Amino acid sequence: MRLSKTIIVIAVIFIVCFAGIALFVRGHGFSAREEPSSAETYVARKLRSFAIPADIRQASNPVEPTELAIAEGRDHFADHCAVCHANNGSGQTEMGGNLYPPAPDMRTPVTQNLSDGELFYIIRNGVPFTGMPGWGGEDSENWKLVLFIRHLPKILPVELEFMDEINHLGTGQGTTKTNPERERKE
Repeated sequence: MRLSKTIIVIAVIFIVCFAGIALFVRGHGFSAREEPSSAETYVARKLRSFAIPADIRQASNPVEPTELAIAEGRDHFADHCAVCHANNGSGQTEMGGNLYPPAPDMRTPVTQNLSDGELFYIIRNGVPFTGMPGWGGEDSENWKLVLFIRHLPKILPVELEFMDEINHLGTGQGTTKTNPERERKE
């Protein structure tokens, strides 16, 4: 009898929560033009972390961080990633700024504190319910991208010029127009 009361209470709580969420969504709708709430961001990051297998999360980069490997990662990033993430990793591009959630600033601790294995897994498999697709690809290329992502906080102006030669984003930073509603909030 006590177990059935517990189940009923849990079911009622679930129904009330679901109804509250449904009423909120019905009244506000969904829009990719709004900044995700801090609760959404927290839950999404926890779910992403939970979804990455522990053995991969703990993997270290097998590619030696040589100048050549970083340059190869840079060139690959400029050709494939900068359209959303910007040459400088800021995420401030027309495409990246209009994703939901927006492309992250890869130079900040939120990204830089991820393990090498987590970055590798995200590149290879993507992040569901975001604009980040799973690229698959050669493992060695993905590990070079991880090296370059680690390098982004200290990228040099000459490197940004090299990237502009590859992708012609035009500013040296790889930035273009972003969502004006999000800019007003910053």
